[in-house]
Order: sequence, then structure tokens, then C-alpha cells
Amino acid sequence: MQLLLIRHALPELAEVTEGRADPSLTDEGRAQARRLPAALAPYRITGLFSSPQKRALETAAPVAQVLELPVTQLEGLAEYDYEQPHYIPMHEVLERAPETYARIKAGWLPESVDADAFRERVLGAIDDVVAATDNDATVAIFCHGGVVNIVLQELLGLERPLTFPIEYVSVTRILVSRNGSRRVGSINETGHVRNMLRV
Repeated sequence: MQLLLIRHALPELAEVTEGRADPSLTDEGRAQARRLPAALAPYRITGLFSSPQKRALETAAPVAQVLELPVTQLEGLAEYDYEQPHYIPMHEVLERAPETYARIKAGWLPESVDADAFRERVLGAIDDVVAATDNDATVAIFCHGGVVNIVLQELLGLERPLTFPIEYVSVTRILVSRNGSRRVGSINETGHVRNMLRV
């Protein structure tokens, strides 16, 4: 089994006075997402899963349309900011929240996040995907940088939960054997959007 963990494309800045912020993609982000069907064409994808957040669902949409597959939403795949009333794209965090930026860049979740609960939620969702997928299948999972990092932390035995700077619409491959063991196939593949990445 192969799990393709795909980070969402570039979203808008969002701030709300009530409830949770749930931004859509920017025009640039939609252009990034349109690169995915061609990038994923070599894989025989049989299932699509996504975080319920708009930025992940909108990233999944072009792939779902081309493959004519439904997208199964799993709340466990939501990012650690799921309940927050604001979303700040990472390239804007340095200016707006320098202490949070420094903490994330050092590899740690924001202090407001219950790291154990987030980890348990994410790993539980990945277990659900594996349980719902045939042994020889490939599925795409549209999620978030924090989610991808938690999976990598678990598989690689890393101390820090945010070790890797996961790029927008990057692909990270996880291989699952028939006996259930898992290993990392690749991390942060970005060839399909190399000319669209922010430096």
C-alpha cells in the first residue's frame, strides 16, 4: 500500500470574530493545485482522503475531478490550528507572530496546541485510512504540513514534531507492507511546482 501525503496549496489569510477560520486557496494556490493531476498521473490512485478544511478540499478538487473519485473527509487529518479563529500563511507569520514563527522553525508546535492530542488524532486518522484501503492500493491524502510532520516524526523516531519544512502541494510517500509495517518512501517531492515555490 502506498499513502501519498499531499500538503494543501497556498491559502488566503483569514481572521474571524466567531468560530474557526477556514480559508480558501488564493489564485496562486489554485494554480498550484491544478498541477497535481499531472504530477500524480504515474500513480494508480484508487482513493482520495482529505482534511475537512477548505484549503485541503480545494487542493483535492482537481485530482478528484480528473480521476472521478469521491473525497472522503476525515476530521483527524485537520491541522493543529483547526479550532483557531485565524489562519496566517507561514510566509506571513514572521511579521505577524515572530515568537510563534521562531518556535515552528525550531521544530515545535505552538504553545497553545495540545501536542499529545494532535498526535493521537493524526495517527488515528492514518490508521483509519490504512484500514479502509486494499493492501496493494495507492491513495492520496490531502492534509497539512503539521499532519505530514507528525506522521514522519512517528515513523522516523524524531524528537521534534515539526522537523521538515513541508512545501505547498508537496508529496510525501509512505509505504505500508502487508504485515502493517510502515516506512518512508520520500519526503517533500516538489518537482511539479518547483517554479512556484516561495523562498
